[in-house]
Amino acid sequence: MGSFETNISRVTSFTLSGFPEMEGLEHWLAALLLLLYAVSILGNSLILFIIKEEQSLHQPMYYFLSLLSVNDLGVSFSTLPTILATLCFHTPETAFDACLIQMFFIHFFSWTESGILLAMSFDRYVAICNPLHYSTVLTDTRVAHMGISIIIRSFCMVFPLPFLLKRLPFCKGNILTHSYCLHPDLIRLPCGDTTINSTYGLFIVISAFGVDSVLILLSYVLILHSVLAIASREERLKTLNTCVSHICAVLIFYVPMVSVSMVHRFGKHAPEYVHKFMSLIYLFVPPVLNPIIYSIKTKEIRKRLHKILKSKY
Repeated sequence: MGSFETNISRVTSFTLSGFPEMEGLEHWLAALLLLLYAVSILGNSLILFIIKEEQSLHQPMYYFLSLLSVNDLGVSFSTLPTILATLCFHTPETAFDACLIQMFFIHFFSWTESGILLAMSFDRYVAICNPLHYSTVLTDTRVAHMGISIIIRSFCMVFPLPFLLKRLPFCKGNILTHSYCLHPDLIRLPCGDTTINSTYGLFIVISAFGVDSVLILLSYVLILHSVLAIASREERLKTLNTCVSHICAVLIFYVPMVSVSMVHRFGKHAPEYVHKFMSLIYLFVPPVLNPIIYSIKTKEIRKRLHKILKSKY
């Protein structure tokens, strides 16, 4: 019995199931996902280039946007290897440790994005509610400290997850639902007690996503209160317009994230393709749409982008 437990705990690899429901359409799906990767990587790289080159964008709001673009590139590159292996090269096997590393980075970038969106909401709050002190409150040093704090917080929260999984014996097979490794997917496979894993996972979701979303909502309540005090309707709309990009970024991150969490916890009997579809939206939509939204809504970025395209053609 002892040797059996030793053997089942030493799973050497996982099989990423991909999309067997779409047999015959996998080439089209691969093409679509590769297109989304291209849009994400190109769009976020352009945002970083434009902010670096445009002196007028060297201010806190765009520093946070730069951090968001770097984070979105991280999300794309952390899922790309196994998506390519599964859909394009038909090699769905991934090593146990490699899977845990991918899981770490996917969740690390998710937690980091939540923190960045919170920092961006604080930026909008100070800019609108306390504009005279904006430059003294959000100095370059303070922005750098906020960015480092967000990264350290995310690392500390996600760091225990691989070790909590490694201590468990895996005996319920090694087939994962998705084309990448996610913590809710991995904790279905051990035959040991996963109470600690589930409890810790729920704790960090509430303490990070829960707290961040509440603080973002609070910042917008205060912003709205301040905006409604402005007499001119045109000025109110102009002020609120500076928040549109951030509001869109918050919605396209939190709505899929909450949906994925709800499906995993309360939709266990839902078809597998529902879980896969929700996870795809969660991981692909924000990195693709964020640069598009900010390019459309930010005049300086739009002008610089137009200048780049004009010089090319």
